[in-house]
Formats: sequence, structure tokens, C-alpha cells
Amino acid sequence: MTGKATKEAHEGAAASEAVNDVQTHLSDKEREAIAKLPYEQARDQLIQAVQALEAGGLDLDASMRQWEIGEALAKRAQDLLNQVRNKLDEAQAQQASAGESAGTQSNLE
Repeated sequence: MTGKATKEAHEGAAASEAVNDVQTHLSDKEREAIAKLPYEQARDQLIQAVQALEAGGLDLDASMRQWEIGEALAKRAQDLLNQVRNKLDEAQAQQASAGESAGTQSNLE
């Protein structure tokens, strides 16, 4: 490798490390708080995080933090929606099962 190529490779590696250092992470306490939010609050806070990102003006660290908050809130909201969907599916299955035996002798046993 020439001196110039070595220098460029070194600078590229340093830039890559800098990008990795910029990434922030939510604390366990913050993640636990998000995991306890009701759907409506998670949705509302997600909207606020998206609006903050769309508005711009945040430095890279603040943008990354908003992104991570948004990701955690979106996951929480989706998990809650999935729970509701599962409950609805179970209720529909029970209703269909009850409907199959309605008016039959097995329904009276």
C-alpha cells in the first residue's frame, strides 16, 4: 500500500469508528418505562419523536436518540396491537366453535 492509500484506509477506519461512537443507546430504565406505556401514550410519544426528527435542527446525537426512542415506541405500540389481534382471533375462534355446537345435543352436555 502506498502512503496515500494507507492514510486513506486509516481515515476510513477512524470515520467508521466515529460513527459507531455516535450511536447512543436507551438505558434499561428508559426501555422499561417504554415497555409499560399504554398504547395511546406510546403512539402519542412516537408521533412527537417523528415530528422532532422531521422538524430537523437536531444534532446527530440528538437525532440518533430520537430515532432510538421512536423505534422503541413503535415496537411497544405494535406489540400491544398484536396482543389485541391475538385476543380477537381467540374470541372469534371460540365464537365459531360455540356456533358449531349451538342447538345440538353436545351443547347441552
